[in-house]
Amino acid sequence: MTNITKQQFGSLSCGKPVYSYKLTNSKGAYLEVIEFGGAIRSIVVPDSEGALVDVALGYDDLGSYVSQDKYIGALIGRHGNRVEDAKFKLGRKVYTLAKNDGRNNLHSGPKGFDKRLWHGETDGETLVLSYRSEDGEEGFPGNLDVTVRYSFTEDNALIIDYKAESDADTLCNLTNHCYFNLDGQASGSILEHSLKINATHFTVGNSECLPTGYVAKVEGTPLDFTDFHTIGERIGEKYEQLIFAGGYDHNFCPDGKGMRQVATLKAAKSGIVMDVYSDLPGIQFYSGNFLDGTAPYGKGGKPIEKRTGLCLETQFYPNAMKHRNFEQPVLRAGEKYHHVTVYSFSVQG
Repeated sequence: MTNITKQQFGSLSCGKPVYSYKLTNSKGAYLEVIEFGGAIRSIVVPDSEGALVDVALGYDDLGSYVSQDKYIGALIGRHGNRVEDAKFKLGRKVYTLAKNDGRNNLHSGPKGFDKRLWHGETDGETLVLSYRSEDGEEGFPGNLDVTVRYSFTEDNALIIDYKAESDADTLCNLTNHCYFNLDGQASGSILEHSLKINATHFTVGNSECLPTGYVAKVEGTPLDFTDFHTIGERIGEKYEQLIFAGGYDHNFCPDGKGMRQVATLKAAKSGIVMDVYSDLPGIQFYSGNFLDGTAPYGKGGKPIEKRTGLCLETQFYPNAMKHRNFEQPVLRAGEKYHHVTVYSFSVQG
């Protein structure tokens, strides 16, 4: 049985309190989430010796979440990842977004869902976060009502259940930007982690990490994770895709449809394994290339250095509105958006 406790995590400059919720299972493993940005602050699971390890990067205080620009732990929306030229056409109208990544839009702009105060409440053993994104917020059309349910099971699985509905046609591509280090936050590099992604194809990116519309085979490239490879094994190769992104920052196209296992991450030191399941068409593997050790510092006052955490973000393909061969992240008025992602933790046998 999961027990949920609530306590104040801080207050915003406007005076509004922000609460954290801790979901603890009967074995003492737990998930902690704060209302600001819907951010995952901690995921604490047992290692191969039975010791509890916090495998999620995060911060000790609310001010750090407010000021950070790395999206650590946060819910991302309305539209995760990049939109070329910070604009898209929907119906007969062109909508203009903020240019916060060169000429492009990243993660919806400077005040996306990661910078919004969500409303938390418990529903049995589940935390439910809700937020209404008003028509025109960050340039997107329609009033979008979003609920995200966080569950943490007896067998140490984090389930994120996303639902949304809009009163006008809009974009909706929700994800979570948790940075994982299975040896423990502040334990050092993730380059020795082993990764398998069940994808034979990826979306080719340009020098701005924007998918060009071309879907290529991973076979014969450093992006081939169809079998386990350590992240550091090929990250420095002189391969154009790696050079463009400064490492791994690519959308993979997991094989199959519907809910399926899309990736597995393993850490030899701790023995912790994370299996990722999703019903979405894509998953972004980001190797923490732009973490830079500058303030705000992470939990325990430790700098969050380059490649000390990685992201596996389930999603619709980035820049899909530019490429009609990609599944479109369009939510029609009155229709229901519903997708689920699971991060399941265990130890190597």
